[in-house]
Parts: sequence; C-alpha cells; structure tokens
Amino acid sequence: MFVTELALIDFRNYTEASLALSSGVTVFVGSNGQGKTNLVEAVEYLSTMSSHRVAATAPLIRAGAETAVVRAKVQAGREDPRVISLELEIASGRSNVARLNRAPLGRPRDLIGALRTVVFSPIDLAIVRGDPSDRRAWLDSLVVTRWPRMAGVRQDFDKVLKQRNALLKAMAGRSFVPSGGDEDVTLEVWNAQLATLGAELLHARLDTLADVVPHAQRAYETIAPLNNQISASYKTVLDLDGVAGEADVRAALRARLLEAMERLRRDEVSRGVTLVGPQRDDVDLGIGALPAKGYASHGESWSLALALRLGGFTLVRDDGVEPVLVLDDVFAELDVSRRERLAAAIADAEQVLITAAVGADVPDFPAECRFRVDAGTVFPDSPI
Repeated sequence: MFVTELALIDFRNYTEASLALSSGVTVFVGSNGQGKTNLVEAVEYLSTMSSHRVAATAPLIRAGAETAVVRAKVQAGREDPRVISLELEIASGRSNVARLNRAPLGRPRDLIGALRTVVFSPIDLAIVRGDPSDRRAWLDSLVVTRWPRMAGVRQDFDKVLKQRNALLKAMAGRSFVPSGGDEDVTLEVWNAQLATLGAELLHARLDTLADVVPHAQRAYETIAPLNNQISASYKTVLDLDGVAGEADVRAALRARLLEAMERLRRDEVSRGVTLVGPQRDDVDLGIGALPAKGYASHGESWSLALALRLGGFTLVRDDGVEPVLVLDDVFAELDVSRRERLAAAIADAEQVLITAAVGADVPDFPAECRFRVDAGTVFPDSPI
C-alpha cells in the first residue's frame, strides 16, 4: 500500500497543506524546524493513532487552533488500483473523530490498520540505550502493525491495570490474607481480566520477537559488516519454560499470570502496585557476546536500532502487507558506505518517505521524488 494524497489542516506548523505522492521513494528536504518531520508524523498518526515524538495530542494542533485534520488517500498496491480515503480530526481534551471513506467510525481506533507504517527516527536509539518501556513500546508497535486489533487489547489492558493498581493502593497496609470481603472479590475480577488480556499481549509479543530476530539479523549484517551477530530475548518474571510446547499457549500464559499474581499478592498489597505482567517485561538485546546496553558504541547502537526497525518492516511484508516505510532524519547519522547499503536494502519497498536536512545525505534512488519544505510550505523539487 502507499499514500497517494496527503492533506493537513492546522497540524503542527501547517495552516493548510496538500500534496500528491506516488509509490517509490519520496524525500522531504529542508532546514531543521521547517516541518519535514511533521509531514511523516501525520502519516504515522493516521496509521497508528500515535506519534513517535509526543504522547499527548495537544502538540499536534497548530497554536491557536482547536482541532487538526489529517486526510489521506491510500492505494492498495502498485498492481491494485483500489483506493480508500482516511480522515482523522485530532482534538485536545476529547476523543478524536475518524472517518473511513467519509463514513464516521464508532471508535477512532477502528481506523488503525487501514494504513500500515514502520517508522524509524533518531529517537529510536532509546530502543537500545533507553529504559525497558522503550523496548516494550518498540515491540508493541510492531505487534499492532502486524495485527491492528491488538491496539484495542493493549488499551484495554492498560485500563484494567490502572483499576487494579488503584485497588491495590487502597488495600495497602491492610491484611495480606484474603478475607473474602468486597475488595478481595473485586481483586479476583481484575486478576482474571488482567491475566486474559496480558496473556494475549504476551503471546503476541513472544511470537513477534521470535519472528523478527532473523530479519533484524540480516538487516544488521547489511548495515554493519563487522561484529554483526545480534541477539534478542524476552525478559519476564514469569516462568516460560515449556509454554511454547503447550497445545493452547495463551491459556498456559494466562494460568501462569494468575499463579504469579497469587504468589506475589502479599508484596503487591504491601506496595500498592501490580508486580507481574507485560507492563514490567523487557527485551535483552545483544551484539556479539555482550549486552548492547552499556557496551555498544554509538554507531553499533544506532545500527542495531535501525536493524530492528528494518527487520520489522521485512516481517510485515512477509505477512503479506506492504507497509509505508518512514525514515526520519536517518541518513545524516550514517557514513557513505552505510548510506549506500541502506539505500540498496530499501530500494524495492512500495513506498518510502525520507526526511533530511541536507539533500546530499540521501543517495539517489531510481524515479524518486523530492520536496522542499520551508516554514510550513511544501513544494516539489522535481515532478512526480
């Protein structure tokens, strides 16, 4: 799939913008702060209902405006002329409004999956060097790209987790022994819901991590020809031994989550927080025989983060979907040889959107299109 038209109203620094796009490589060139990343961020937000730059919606809305609107037309493929229209009205302090082919959707999150994207930006260095939450976010973003309905599972999990933590905090300091009172009954209800949703999310994470590592390994070999063996393993307090061999993996994970909650009940009530579940897990990354975090150089960390994103891109393609690949200010961080190797690796993608402050940093691609971005104005450097 690829975006053929993109229109913005009051999004970031754009009062209004409209541009026609095509399959292949599109490069947005302009000085820092002019709005290059804002364009690809709009595509990402329309795809995932989230931004790699901010968690809140308020920064997405132009100063002085009440809402922002992002519209796009998406073609199913180079050989598939079907086109769908996507629209998202972004508001601060209330729910967004989503439309598919001009028809309003009951829930904005139902738009997720109509357009698939894989985004890499300098912020992704945190996948390697950052906190466990950064690695969970990377893995969950790939899970949602593969199976869009998992966005709803993740949202529901977060809601239940919030309710369970509130109850544990209210119970803190009281008897650690279940008394059969209202709070204990309510806790059992939240335990059951959290275990069901957590098992589904954990199952998706484990499958996705196992599937993406071989693709990431090949991508890393392309980008970094020396010391190019990488590893990634899932880290959790749960005992996962034998789970993969179970007839119903999700049911086995649910049972182990419930067992862990029961085992840790005293500590959870004492501390007023949930101590087991996907929200506390991590991914251990390695290069060669050493952990990546704390040992990898800047170049190695950058290459590993990029390889993980490119591995995810290839995995989604293997699933039968052609996502839009977004490379936000990536080429400036690479030397000339790595730029050329990266360009060769992505040349056959159905659509690639690239941002760069210096056009010369981006190698030439066959039939590419370049736009100049200046103070919220976009104009072509060459015809499509």
